Amino acid sequence: MPTPKIVLFYAFAPLADPDAIRLWQRDLCDALHLRGRILISRHGINGTLGGDLPAVKKWLRSFRSYAPFRDADVKWSEGTAVDADGFSADFPKLSVKVRDEIVSFGAPEELQVDEHGVIGGGERLTPAGLHELVAERGDDVVFFDGRNALEAGIGRFRGAVVPDTGTTRDFVGLLDSGAYDDLKGRPVVTYCTGGIRCEVLSSLMRSRGFGEVYQLDGGIVRYGEEFGDDGLWEGSLYVFDGRGSVDFSDHAAVIGACAGCGAATNRTANCPDASCRHQAVVCADCVAVPCTEHAAVAR
Repeated sequence: MPTPKIVLFYAFAPLADPDAIRLWQRDLCDALHLRGRILISRHGINGTLGGDLPAVKKWLRSFRSYAPFRDADVKWSEGTAVDADGFSADFPKLSVKVRDEIVSFGAPEELQVDEHGVIGGGERLTPAGLHELVAERGDDVVFFDGRNALEAGIGRFRGAVVPDTGTTRDFVGLLDSGAYDDLKGRPVVTYCTGGIRCEVLSSLMRSRGFGEVYQLDGGIVRYGEEFGDDGLWEGSLYVFDGRGSVDFSDHAAVIGACAGCGAATNRTANCPDASCRHQAVVCADCVAVPCTEHAAVAR
């Protein structure tokens, strides 16, 4: 039986010809029957792919053969299923595109990278290092969620600051507004799913006067691999594929509240109205309720 696997990966490095890399990755993934999404820019690459284990391993060997990607951060997780042809059930298709940014903060001109990664980002913290910082500094430590508010709705670090963001592009405006200036004198730990958004977010915060900024190395994924649900994390991890969310153990807390009825849930769902692109934390019983009713309850 095929063994379904998913890889989440990124690398920040100057790329002289992003379109050539797009063609290489598209053809390689097609040949190996991999599905998923890859974004490439002059600053690096960001993606997630799923398929049969031997195919994913072949892709990774080729990927790491290119010098700028040799030390790329790659995380493995279990996929849902692979069909007889090796295609992942967690992704509907393969998409490989060139963009101005591999993470859409809307500030490509601010990001600077070299062969070692992002220039001016926050200090990296391993999961164990995060615990050491909290043990040393206690409640002075601020967890700053670098994801969209929807993602934080089903899981986050205990006591985290969750900015009111619908998209990643909202962060720059919030930081520039001074909404979080009161945190500038405290140790701020940025965190996100796999670490890539905080590579950029931490650099944006530092350039705006946040003096002590950290980034959780490997993101929530790597923290969960080490500490599961027996540390500082609470709830489920939102993921951008057919799984919807993942839990790190069989005793994960359910912290989401259904926008329709208020019941505890770790589900998210798209608005049932085809003309609506809204997504919400919503339980199975309320999944067909129009988004206008969700919004009314949430208010």
